Parts: sequence; structure tokens; C-alpha cells
Amino acid sequence: MYSYAGIFDVKGYSVRFFPRPESSIHGGAPEKMSSGSRKPSVLLVDDHPPLLQQAMKLLQNDFEVVGTLRDGSGLAEVLARRPPDAIVLDITLPGQSGLKLAQALKDAGCTARIVFLTVHSDADYARAALSAGAAGYVVKPRMASDLVLALHAALRGDCFISPCAELEGVK
Repeated sequence: MYSYAGIFDVKGYSVRFFPRPESSIHGGAPEKMSSGSRKPSVLLVDDHPPLLQQAMKLLQNDFEVVGTLRDGSGLAEVLARRPPDAIVLDITLPGQSGLKLAQALKDAGCTARIVFLTVHSDADYARAALSAGAAGYVVKPRMASDLVLALHAALRGDCFISPCAELEGVK
């Protein structure tokens, strides 16, 4: 079975998503990697370089970080070269909201699982993120404990929301 191929346009870039086997995207529960297995690929999009560096360190054992962006303007180019299995996306980005980018990716049929990493511990933002196609919502103060868990859950096809009082009841 192959995933949907779609096209979207962000700031003048058109991207075509090529079919990939579903098993390479949502391969069930995380398994121990054999020497021939590849790590799931992740693209990081956040406008704070120190946070990008910290996220890369957190993810290095379980994931292959295939790129980092400080805003959404280069997203289409990166996706055209190598669509990742997952995208970690900030909500508040220069130029275009991460929510709008996620919606554009969803509308285009992008198969990458989206996990938001944000300072907004607000239920309305979390609901908007899930409506835009997110499979995870991690608040930045909980990045060290939640980001890897959220990505694994997203890649299994599950939803993850950081456990904090402000986000209780969000589904």
C-alpha cells in the first residue's frame, strides 16, 4: 500500500510527495534497530537555534535528524529532497504560523507525522494543532521528557499531548 501523493505551495515552492510504503512511515511500535534498520527521519522547524541543538541531542539515539529550519520558508525545498517520517514544528514562527504550515501539509497529503513543540500550554492552541493534522503536542518545558515519546507515539499512529494541567481534556 502506498501513501497519498500530493502537491502544495509555500512561498513559491511547489513540492510533490512521492509514494512510499506505509510500513516505512507508520511501522507500528518502536522496535530495537537491527544493524540493517534505519532510524525514522525527523525534520525540526523552530526559530531558536539553542532549542534546535537541544532537540537534536535528545533525538540522536532514536531518530535521524535530516534537517533543521528556523522558519517555514525552506520547508518545501527540504520536503522535495527527502520527505521525513516526522516533522517537529513550532507554532510561533517568523513569516507563517506553524498551524498554517501544518494545515497546508495535511491538505497536500503529506504523510509525515507532525508533532508540535511549543511554548503555548493552552488548550485552544492544542486543539487547533490537532485539527491541523498534528499527532503530537509537546510544551517546551517538557521537551526533555516528552519529545521522544511523542514522536514514537506519532509514528505508531497514536496521539501524544504533554501531560500538564492546562492541556487536560484535549483530545
